[in-house]
Amino acid sequence: MGLPPLVLYTMELSDANIKALSDYFAARKEAVVAFTRALVEAESPSGDEAGSKAVVSLLAAAAEAIPQVTKTERVASENYGEHLRIRALNESPKDKPIVILGHTDTVHPRGSLRRHPWRVEGNRAYGPGVFDMKANCALSFEVIRACVESGIRPQRPVVFLFTCDEETGSLTGRQLVEAQARQAHAVLVLEPPASGGRLKTGRKGTGIFFIEARGRAAHAGLEPEKGASAILELARQTERLHSLNGATDGISVNVGVFHGGTLSNVVAAEARAEVDVRFSNMNEAERIENEIRNLRPIDPRIQLIVTGGINRPPLERNDRVLALYEQAKDIARRLSFELGETQVGGASDGNFAAAAGAAVLDGLGIDGDGAHATHEHIIVDDIPRRGALLAALVASL
Repeated sequence: MGLPPLVLYTMELSDANIKALSDYFAARKEAVVAFTRALVEAESPSGDEAGSKAVVSLLAAAAEAIPQVTKTERVASENYGEHLRIRALNESPKDKPIVILGHTDTVHPRGSLRRHPWRVEGNRAYGPGVFDMKANCALSFEVIRACVESGIRPQRPVVFLFTCDEETGSLTGRQLVEAQARQAHAVLVLEPPASGGRLKTGRKGTGIFFIEARGRAAHAGLEPEKGASAILELARQTERLHSLNGATDGISVNVGVFHGGTLSNVVAAEARAEVDVRFSNMNEAERIENEIRNLRPIDPRIQLIVTGGINRPPLERNDRVLALYEQAKDIARRLSFELGETQVGGASDGNFAAAAGAAVLDGLGIDGDGAHATHEHIIVDDIPRRGALLAALVASL
């Protein structure tokens, strides 16, 4: 059974409404930058519990200062810190909320800020995790303030959900995301946009597999024929795996990590590889998983052990995603900018939300560049139009 069509434009916004939202965010730009700096300077790499709780404290305090926020929940995540869920506007059982989804963890290890401190140069604000995605966390609560101060009353309640382990696979956050997505009218994901500010209407699913080869050690000089090289076996399997690239348009396979052997004069008895896989739909996921789990050794003396599996389902570019995109594109037009879209290979928590049945629009964050890199930054002048776009979406859905 297919998913029901998405009902759009619960409330039509007037040109005066759109202008009021745009004016609000233009006036709040420097405040958003200041809050972003505070979040960036509270370093929170995945798995840093103290950092996670520090960022959550900043966000929770900001949310609780908004009269329309009705509930703040800090959800413990063992070995990671805390997830944060914030409810705004009155909820009723019949009103499915708009979920604004993000994450507070970054890939930058603690101490990165000393090497790459916060700075603003012209129209760019730099700092570890600013683009992915602390500036977007800072922007999110302005949505509620913007609507209230512009005299706009969203027709649905809003739930903000920020996970603390997204960058490492959402081991504990996934359950929260899926449960919230099942109750949502729509999920708006604050991940960074693609180049040129384009929204992400499709994301590949991901999997990580571990392949261990167990062979037989021998002296490489005296009697190599008595050995069975685990390294050679995995090298051959690497070629086999990489030949799967392009099997369909959506499948990609990469052996990204390889360990093995003990000494150069010993035929390696053990080796291990980590394999990243990507796919556009669940048929491709099933195909690639079967291929990997059914690998057979080329050297019959070798034992192959495969573990791991599919981590994130795909966010498929379906009618409900495109309906949300068209609504966002129309709002952007009224804000005097063109909003593009694309499909990407990277995954996010939006993948889990989509697989749970929600209508999802991803890449709604502030434009910039350098996610996960030392030159990570946002475009400061994109704050007003991105904020107005997000607020108008929330108000009109």
